[in-house]
Amino acid sequence: MGRKRCVGGDGSKMAAGCCGVKKQKLSSSPPSGSAGPGGGGSGSHCGGAAAAGGEPGALPPPGGPRLNGLGGLAGGAAGCALSPPLPPSCGGGPAGLSPPAASLLSSPGAGSGGPGCRKMVVSAEMCCFCFDVLYCHLYGYQPPRSPRFTNDPYPLFVTWKIGRDKRLRGCIGTFSAMNLHSGLREYTLTSALKDSRFPPMTRDELPRLFCSVSLLTNFEDVCDYMDWEVGVHGIRIEFINEKGSKRTATYLPEVAKEQGWDHIQTIDSLLRKGGYKAPITNEFRKTIKLTRYRSEKMTMSYTEYLAHRQHHHFQNGIGHPLPPYNHYS
Repeated sequence: MGRKRCVGGDGSKMAAGCCGVKKQKLSSSPPSGSAGPGGGGSGSHCGGAAAAGGEPGALPPPGGPRLNGLGGLAGGAAGCALSPPLPPSCGGGPAGLSPPAASLLSSPGAGSGGPGCRKMVVSAEMCCFCFDVLYCHLYGYQPPRSPRFTNDPYPLFVTWKIGRDKRLRGCIGTFSAMNLHSGLREYTLTSALKDSRFPPMTRDELPRLFCSVSLLTNFEDVCDYMDWEVGVHGIRIEFINEKGSKRTATYLPEVAKEQGWDHIQTIDSLLRKGGYKAPITNEFRKTIKLTRYRSEKMTMSYTEYLAHRQHHHFQNGIGHPLPPYNHYS
């Protein structure tokens, strides 16, 4: 299954950078880690401020059935399989791991929000599942069984960061609503192994990884390119480049805030990321078609992932490592 890059054709998936990590210097020239115009494929990077050669990706075409505010449904490729030591389990084994303890959650607000807030869909179990999928792939285990969390369809991104400074290591997702079980399986591996800005992930990197799952919601087309809030909304822009071609690019909600950008800096960075090379004027900014959206995000480190697994392991007095996700079988 090919990967669509963040800029270019009318694909329903993207391969666009949308998770910035390092501060960028914004100027009339493309920023470090920005991407030029790209070709086809499937999947979408989530905001590459940290990697050289980040590639933009194509956004879904308008029209068609809308689900979670986005047009079109996509199927998902499932697991994989490749051997050795281990935490958790991959396919098979006794059932019964408990949900992650609140202390393991890296992001606040998991579960239900305050009064009047709807319950969040994203959960630490989704990050655990992504680690399970990656672990099983890298060590050659059978893919983990289907998890117990909801399998409703959502647009989604899987982001990997590494090290104490949490450098971006891979981030790819889709704006097509995918069933979460198959979507997280697919984009766990796509973001870890096929992000063109980075080499494929290796076993040695596992202990230093952080995994984030973002579920995208509340898509709204706006008339004014300034009509969105830094730190609250993700933005997706569509514009016509200097050669007359339609281009698209996106940043997830956290990117602008992490980079310390205001509205104009974010828009200009996205234009460069989308391959726009001409001088950026206020008149040109007004021609941009902008869609704002929100996301539910959960982050978990590999250390927290193992702690969750070991907590259950010792709690049940089992004398050998559990293969991942047998508690969802």
